[in-house]
Amino acid sequence: MGIHDFLAHLNRGETVEGGSEIHQMMHKVSQDALKLIAQINGSYHPPEKIRKLFSDLIDSPVDETFAMFPPFYTDCGKNIKIGKNVFINSGCRFQDQGGITIGDGALIGHNVVLATLNHDINPNKRSTLHPAPIVIGNNVWIGANATVVPGVNIGDGAIVAAGAVVTKDVPSKVIVAGVPAKIIKKIENSME
Repeated sequence: MGIHDFLAHLNRGETVEGGSEIHQMMHKVSQDALKLIAQINGSYHPPEKIRKLFSDLIDSPVDETFAMFPPFYTDCGKNIKIGKNVFINSGCRFQDQGGITIGDGALIGHNVVLATLNHDINPNKRSTLHPAPIVIGNNVWIGANATVVPGVNIGDGAIVAAGAVVTKDVPSKVIVAGVPAKIIKKIENSME
């Protein structure tokens, strides 16, 4: 199985059964990602080197406006799509097997967790995984220590407060906070 077949399976939202060929491929991709993560986090790199290493990690070019402060952690990397003017602060953890898309102008705070896999609820099938994508719209700000779970879409201009756990879709131009995150305010000003 090649990387394109692997990603196509995950992007269709199909189950990954423990011990299956696709599960073994997931482990192989993880090892490749961990090698690049070790380079990214192992010492200081100037911004252009970070962009190069991140491009290698996601197997796609990133815009010159992209910036990230290590350390950064992922166990896949190949299913991340990044827009322009995106900033990822230090300590973030992306479990991107299910797909993570981050829109233009998004700001990701310290220690944010984006998780796109759930284990099966049946204890006898606990090694089975269920992928679901996370989509973060344009100009979204996710505060420090927030967690976003599989299958969540965050609308353009939304703010996720620090420490929130986002379990449902977030409409555009609102502020959500809490565990689980709930809308606490609408953002009235124009996004232009």
